[in-house]
Amino acid sequence: MNTAAPIRAVLADDERLMREQLRARLAEVWPELDIVAEAKNGLEAVELTKEHKPDIVFLDIRMPGLTGVEAARQIAQMGDEGEGSGNDDWLVPEIVFITAYDQYAVEAFEQGVADYVLKPAERERLQLTVARIKKRLAQREAPSNDFSDSAPVPLQQLLHKLSGQMNPAGKPQYLQWIQATVGQAIQMIPVEDVLFFISDEKYTRVQTAKVEALIRKPIKELVDELDPQVFWQIHRSTLVNARAIDGITRDFRGRQLVGVRGLTEKLEVSRSYTHLFKGM
Repeated sequence: MNTAAPIRAVLADDERLMREQLRARLAEVWPELDIVAEAKNGLEAVELTKEHKPDIVFLDIRMPGLTGVEAARQIAQMGDEGEGSGNDDWLVPEIVFITAYDQYAVEAFEQGVADYVLKPAERERLQLTVARIKKRLAQREAPSNDFSDSAPVPLQQLLHKLSGQMNPAGKPQYLQWIQATVGQAIQMIPVEDVLFFISDEKYTRVQTAKVEALIRKPIKELVDELDPQVFWQIHRSTLVNARAIDGITRDFRGRQLVGVRGLTEKLEVSRSYTHLFKGM
């Protein structure tokens, strides 16, 4: 985020009156905020976020096409898609859920990686939300070696929990086995043995302490199929088993590098995920 530029936001709600009301309330409590686009559903929210690369996205938690939670999961994957292509400065936007359901709001608030606005938006609560967003945006501008705050729960973990709350009929069933190619053979690898997954344009490498294998499933699909409490996304192309993390170092460019137990290879942490290791 460029501090000289106005803070930019996308607002998504399938009810026009709610969008108008929230826009009006935001104009009262944060007049310098620039709402660059409005979406009527989750699909539009994702596309407008890709197009405008805002600092904040306000998402109604229940929308047609994609729910706010589903849209947030796709938006969370965007943060470093621009790396190496001239868009290196754009990070995953702050997420604010718009909801009429207190149980979702409390969950998001307690996790500390998203905020919420209850319908109808009240000035006092919105002022608190705005203050929290401004603080988080300011923290993004802090020196990257400032680890004074403890690490928040990763956004993907929160979104998995919210998905479970919205669909309470069944507990998420995570992958237990990976069917992968090892040389000329197909091998079944227990997920608990995997140290990390790392993708290139065509394949995803599956690394265990003893085996290096290949699968065709991309990281963006694995994110939804693996337990987010165990596998942390640290880059758009990398998932690491948190239980296998051996330490965090920095290279001469200041980038965070994850060490993995038993291996000399280091895994790069992209800017969008450095918050995972604050306090370490």
